[in-house]
Amino acid sequence: MHIPDGFLSTPVWAGMDAAALPAVAYVVRRAQRNFEDARIPLLGVMGAFVFAAQMINFPVGVGTSSHLVGGALLAFTLGPAAASVVMTAILAIQALVFQDGGVLALGTNIFNMAIAGVLAGYLPYHFFGNGPWRRAAIFAGGALSVLVSALLAITQLMLSKAPMPGAALGLSLAVFAVSAVLEGAITVAVTQSLETIQPNFIRKPSGQRYAVGALGLAAVLLAGVGVVFASTSPDGIERLTQAQTAAEATWLGKAEAGLAGVALIYGACLAIGRVVARHRSA
Repeated sequence: MHIPDGFLSTPVWAGMDAAALPAVAYVVRRAQRNFEDARIPLLGVMGAFVFAAQMINFPVGVGTSSHLVGGALLAFTLGPAAASVVMTAILAIQALVFQDGGVLALGTNIFNMAIAGVLAGYLPYHFFGNGPWRRAAIFAGGALSVLVSALLAITQLMLSKAPMPGAALGLSLAVFAVSAVLEGAITVAVTQSLETIQPNFIRKPSGQRYAVGALGLAAVLLAGVGVVFASTSPDGIERLTQAQTAAEATWLGKAEAGLAGVALIYGACLAIGRVVARHRSA
């Protein structure tokens, strides 16, 4: 889902960078309004879990893979504003430290996934998440977050006149549709698992230490062990742009990078939570 550098025209990536900056500033201010100090550890754990889950690509077609994006899951557990802030931190560290997604395209990826994707994912839950359609709303939120992010990315690539063969575009659209369904299903499965461990976790996640502990353990296992089984096939955007994927690393290299990333994201999200809480108190 990350757009690499070299495929967006200067007006597109510069314009998206300019749009992302005030959007992030706005969601940071929104996150401060209702932020609870008790939620700081949850920001770190959720950020680490989503980062680790994004590392696990699974095959969705011949020579193509996908992975959990996690924007809707973050929105359900943290609220949309805090979720956008955490996803922004994840995308920034992925681009700047792990070269996953372009640096010049960072504003575009943030807008697509951390702003528009998170908001789109939260809307079905906001309107239908407290009634009999709750499970359907969670599924729809996960699916919609991926579809909106993917369609924005394709539109930006088309505006940039990036070379996109018709066959590759058709395949990528099919991959995004399958990925959206899988995102919804995984989001439902994760939320149900969390509420089995800790009832009412999604509605009131603060102080739910058992579910938070399970998420932390899952993040470590995904980053340290799950990466070994992850598909090396390109995802929909990589297939569409024919971007080169990084050379395959050894199991130890993958595990070390994954665990380092989890620790870095966890620490960054904790720091963000403390800064937000400090400014709210002030």
